[in-house]
Amino acid sequence: MTDNKQSKAIPDEPELSPPARDRPPRSGRRRVLTVSICTAALLLFGGAAVLWLGAKASTIKTELEAATQLVPKLKESLLQNRPDEASSAVDQLRSHTAAAREAASDPLWSLASATPWLGANFSATAEIARSADDVATLGVSPLVKVYDSVDWNKLMPSVSGTDLEPIRNAAPAVASAAHAVRVSADRLNGIDESSLLPQISGPLTQARQQLNSVVDELNTASDAASVAPAMLGSDKPRHYLLLVQNNAEARATGGIPGALAVLTADKGKISLSTESSANELGVFDPPVSVDPEQQRIYTDRLGTFMQDVNFTPDFPTSATTALKMWEQKKGEQLDGAISIDPVALGYILDATGPVSLQDPQMLVLAQGKLPAQLSGNNVVKTLLSDVYAQIKDPKAQDAYFAMVAKEIFGALSSGKGEAKSLLAGVGKGVDEHRVLLWSADTAEQSVLAKYTLSGSISGPSVPAAQFGAYFNDGTGAKMDYYVKRSVQLIQQCTAVDGYGTIKVRITSTNTAPADAATSLPAYVTGAGAFGVPPGTAQSNVIAYGPAQANVETATQDGKNVAFGAQRHDDRPVGTLSVRLAPGQSSTVEFTFGKIVQHSQPEVVVTPTVESVDKVVLPTKSETCGAAG
Repeated sequence: MTDNKQSKAIPDEPELSPPARDRPPRSGRRRVLTVSICTAALLLFGGAAVLWLGAKASTIKTELEAATQLVPKLKESLLQNRPDEASSAVDQLRSHTAAAREAASDPLWSLASATPWLGANFSATAEIARSADDVATLGVSPLVKVYDSVDWNKLMPSVSGTDLEPIRNAAPAVASAAHAVRVSADRLNGIDESSLLPQISGPLTQARQQLNSVVDELNTASDAASVAPAMLGSDKPRHYLLLVQNNAEARATGGIPGALAVLTADKGKISLSTESSANELGVFDPPVSVDPEQQRIYTDRLGTFMQDVNFTPDFPTSATTALKMWEQKKGEQLDGAISIDPVALGYILDATGPVSLQDPQMLVLAQGKLPAQLSGNNVVKTLLSDVYAQIKDPKAQDAYFAMVAKEIFGALSSGKGEAKSLLAGVGKGVDEHRVLLWSADTAEQSVLAKYTLSGSISGPSVPAAQFGAYFNDGTGAKMDYYVKRSVQLIQQCTAVDGYGTIKVRITSTNTAPADAATSLPAYVTGAGAFGVPPGTAQSNVIAYGPAQANVETATQDGKNVAFGAQRHDDRPVGTLSVRLAPGQSSTVEFTFGKIVQHSQPEVVVTPTVESVDKVVLPTKSETCGAAG
């Protein structure tokens, strides 16, 4: 009974599941809910961010592609001299690049650029968009604005001269544009592409290539605008010594400078006067002072005879020496020197069209056996071969050379030919080292020294891995007209010490007829006057290596031979003499060691009557030890 009472006294308790002590606190439940909500929000935000970034990427891609498609239209408008169309194209170009830049400047895009792994891709894309807009706004737009006021064709001479001030006035805008594009190119070149996706690295490589090519063109345009007006006589007449090189008697820069004249540029108008010759200047005793280092290589003839001032391949040395000689003998101080050969004169005639030889004295010299009209097709053969069969007197030959040059430059100055073709012809001559220029003005020469036009063997125009193959006549005659040459760079295996070796292989062939001794004029063969049998061609072959390298060995037709080893502006120089009978060929090789430069090697060759075949064979990857 008692138990029953007790059970009734204690009421039944409701079931607690789980017990109160096992329940999570209310704050914990809130955290779980908060985390769940935040996770959902982050997922939602992440998805939205991905969509947002995808939309921005699509915008950047679309706008940059649209900008790229406008470039050909812009070029065509400029080439066809349609400034209104060009301005419209630039406005559209800027609109597209600005939209791409704005999309890449979005805060979320900037945030994505800072994330690991993929961040570099967002950053690189933003840099491409930024550079494209800078090029359009700071580079292309200012150029198009000045384009309408600048006629680059006026850099070509004309019979009445020309107003060069617009080009001078445009120089700051061109320089500013060149700087803007150069800065953009530097930024893109500084991007590490090793961690980029192919979708990004591909456009980056393309943008780099396009900008780097534009940088070179704009730098050239900027330099031309800064120095060309003054050098063409915009302020006062400029007087240059014109050296017409004769490739039939080789010199390192082309050929013997037999014919000379003073070229005057006055407000864009060009004229020739004071025709002379190296023979007329005679012997310089004592010799004109020259660089002792070069005198050791090329002897004191470098400063003794005008004919030999270009024994050295360094045209600034040849030019300064020639001007000293001219001043001594003629009492005239000139503003610079220009060198050109008959092949380059032929390029000019291709643009101007044929010139008729009107000078009575010239017609008398020609005796009706030389062409009365010269063109790009016959000028080289006439000046470098036929003239010697018809004109026996060396002084008369030089006079004929000078008069032909006068006629050609007269056609050039008269405005004959289309400017674009003339510029292309002169440009081809420069590329082949057939046209060289030196200015006595230090500031101008510092600009010229950046380019092939300067003919320098050291300095900013010379790549780190440049080699040279040069030729000086050793016959004392005109037999180089018949000598054909080819040059190869043979890249050897890498040495175990990390240095490489490169061979300069030069093959020469005397193509003169077998009976050259009797069938060719004595003035061409030399008639044995300098100890070389008539019909035989003797050449002094000179090979230059890159700075800091060494010339180690020389072979001729596979056999080791003695050779001269010197240095010129820290570049190694190897020299030896080659003698070729009619029909004979010979191959010489100079081996250069301690090659530390890792850029692609190239070779500069003396311009001859015909273009020299130049071949650079690819580098082998194995070490010399592994190769055996």
